[in-house]
Amino acid sequence: MFFAEVNLPDIIVVLLYVFATAYLGYLGYRGTKTTSDYLVAGRKVHPFVMSLSYGATFISTSAIVGFGGVAGLFGMSLLWLTFCNIFVGIFIAFIFLGEPTRRIGHRLDAHTFPELLGRRYQSTFIQVFAGLVIALFMPLYGSAVLIGGTEFITTAFGMDYNAALLIFAVLVATYVFFGGLKGVMYTDALQGVIMFAGMAILIIYTYVKVGGLVSGHQMLSDLKDLTPPTLTAIGHQGWTAMPQFGFGETKYNLWWIVVSTIVMGVGIGVLAQPQLAVRFMTVKSKRELNRAVGIGGVFILAMTGVAFTTGALSNAYFALHGPLFQGRVLKMVNADKQHALLQVMKKSPSGEWMDAIKETSKDGKALTNYVAAVKTDGDGKWLSVAKSTNELGVVREGVVIPAVLDKAQPFLPDAVGPNQPAQGRSISIVYAKGNSDQIIPTYIRLAMPKWFGLVFLLTLLAAAMSTLSSQFHTLGTAAGRDVFEKLFGGKTGGNSNRTIYIVRIAILLGLVLAVAVGYYAKKEQAVVSIIARATAIFFGLCASTFLPAFVGGIYSRRMTKAGAIASMLVGFCVSTFWLAFVKVPECTVIGLVKKSILATAPNWPVVDPLFIALPLSLLTVVVVSSFTRKSDEAHLDICFSSNKKNNETKI
Repeated sequence: MFFAEVNLPDIIVVLLYVFATAYLGYLGYRGTKTTSDYLVAGRKVHPFVMSLSYGATFISTSAIVGFGGVAGLFGMSLLWLTFCNIFVGIFIAFIFLGEPTRRIGHRLDAHTFPELLGRRYQSTFIQVFAGLVIALFMPLYGSAVLIGGTEFITTAFGMDYNAALLIFAVLVATYVFFGGLKGVMYTDALQGVIMFAGMAILIIYTYVKVGGLVSGHQMLSDLKDLTPPTLTAIGHQGWTAMPQFGFGETKYNLWWIVVSTIVMGVGIGVLAQPQLAVRFMTVKSKRELNRAVGIGGVFILAMTGVAFTTGALSNAYFALHGPLFQGRVLKMVNADKQHALLQVMKKSPSGEWMDAIKETSKDGKALTNYVAAVKTDGDGKWLSVAKSTNELGVVREGVVIPAVLDKAQPFLPDAVGPNQPAQGRSISIVYAKGNSDQIIPTYIRLAMPKWFGLVFLLTLLAAAMSTLSSQFHTLGTAAGRDVFEKLFGGKTGGNSNRTIYIVRIAILLGLVLAVAVGYYAKKEQAVVSIIARATAIFFGLCASTFLPAFVGGIYSRRMTKAGAIASMLVGFCVSTFWLAFVKVPECTVIGLVKKSILATAPNWPVVDPLFIALPLSLLTVVVVSSFTRKSDEAHLDICFSSNKKNNETKI
């Protein structure tokens, strides 16, 4: 067990990291004197700190562990998400949205994303509604990040999942509780540097392990014939190819999962992330935003590009170096490549070989796991002689696995003879026990040197803590400032200490809810990442609810309060309806229906709500704004006037 090998230097390194994080949080605490300091870091953040904070907040364990694991299943097609992260999440966000957000936020003295929307449209309802959406759904995203860090800790250190989840959550909450956004951004910068270094080491080691850049990718391509049948059926065409494109048949499901949910859902959703948009209001001028673009782009490339590439290449690594499985060859897939389907076997205490067999009900759900003992009848034939309810513990999901046979071992396609069964190595999903969230942690544990386990732990801690701190800060400010104070008439002055107290209480409540979701989600075992699903839900919901009103509000004088309200309600309602009644597996997990109401219509149950809700939300804001009264001209002049005097107001 990795935990048993941890020595004093390892402990010292972890403690130094914790102390450095605590110290930066303390600096943030000392520098937090006003509400403006706590909520928008005094609006004087250095562009380097801002860009690293933006990137570290954007990229978390949900990207590295969750989506990295999904890349282990679906392959290099996830690199399109890296492209969207850089082009949309950095270039478009900073160049086209950053400056107007900063400018209008300064002029209207907005401290939070909901407050920005509310003051732009002069609507208390918009501010409260946006705050409620963030406060209620941010814990879902927070739980995804918590699960990502916890999965690695449990896999690498052998800790109990529940204990690791609680410790992890408390550690993050401590410094965001006291330090406010200053403390968060200081620590984000440190954690961004650690993340960059850790991922750089990871990609170098990965290519060394698979024989280099060309050899590694060639081998990954050659593994195409070992694609699990369940993935082939929905359009998987190998780990270096895009899924099969089309609409109307089940074989196109994977394309819609990858493109609509992962690439577009997260890639577009980043533009309306409250915890990221508020970063634009922490710098004092457009110059700082422009200087941050290059740093942010390189950082995102290093984070997501490395995670997705490593996840896909883990299949090549395990096919080359993974532990050997022993068993009966059921089907020879490719004799030249020594690819076969292998029935996993293991010796019993009495020396007999055991077949691992999974029993399923008619609907395909697992009932019990049992093993069948096999032995020779004297003529060299092997027969099943007994059944047992003992868990064999070789693999969790299915025992007929694609395997790369060890060429030194005999090939026995029909039955296992009295000599040793054939041996083979399989793809990464088997080593992760059928759960894609465990692919990256398992790869790190088995493929990388022990010292890197500690480096990667710090990388994941940095990734998770930087994102979680921003999430909880955003959640707290939304619940405290945007909802509680607006509804109950509290002070909203720039120096109100009451605001900070309310925000801190909201942070603690949000943390408790996120941990509760993390506990519950662990019970929902699934091959496709829980982490990736939860992240995509939140990103898509924010885009559908906020994006048209947000972009229209900072660019157009014609956008009206009625149009913004209608757009936000349509985007939110359509998204939640699609998640509750159509999208699989979300609708079955929520439990309002036993199966998707569009279950008989191929592809629709896996189409992301963003594809339906965002166009409707956009259409709504345009149509309603065309027939309703816009804000008064004096207010619009404050928001949009190019007059230098007005431009400096509130800055």
